[in-house]
Amino acid sequence: MIKAPLYNVKGEKTGEIELPEAVFAVPSNDTLLHQVYVAISANLRSPIAHTKDRAERAGSGKKPWRQKGTGRARIGQVRAPHWRKGGIVFGPTKDRNFSKEANRKMRQKALRIALSEKLRGDKVRFVEGFAFEDRKTKSFSALLAGLGIGAGKRTLVGFAREERETERMSRNIDRVENVLSENMSVYDLLQSEYLVVTKQSVAMFAERFSGKEETSVKN
Repeated sequence: MIKAPLYNVKGEKTGEIELPEAVFAVPSNDTLLHQVYVAISANLRSPIAHTKDRAERAGSGKKPWRQKGTGRARIGQVRAPHWRKGGIVFGPTKDRNFSKEANRKMRQKALRIALSEKLRGDKVRFVEGFAFEDRKTKSFSALLAGLGIGAGKRTLVGFAREERETERMSRNIDRVENVLSENMSVYDLLQSEYLVVTKQSVAMFAERFSGKEETSVKN
């Protein structure tokens, strides 16, 4: 087991916490991290740019003039792409699909690698629990300061399901995001510099990933 400092809500060190090696001591694998991160990012992406083809453009479907005998080029409808205000042929459309696949084993191992990298970089802070005397944002800001996390640092706060009442304390702090620890992803971790979790979240990670073998996904 790995040991790390444990803090209270005042940012004071109160002891140490034992961390499961299956979660916080996984060897690095930048290739897997990148693959899973790209997949999650792609799945979050939604198409914005959209051009109208000839079926979506406004205008009559009537043939402007007869096919032959006028001396002019033949034309079928005013919405033809080569006409002014006509449809666009190869423009971007909202029907594009950016999704990518990453199976469950890949996502789980990438999450454990990301957690291990945070710990190796001294970017994780473990708190006994979010038992504050009040429910004010100022109190949570004081906790972050006591943990050595300066203002403006991108920070991810992981809540256990029983701790969701204190979620609103951190959601108004600049550059601080919060997420249920059971829903935490590689994307969340890599988007943030620091991670703050409680003993309950660590216990959840230990139970969720207990018995995981490093050979589940090949490097």
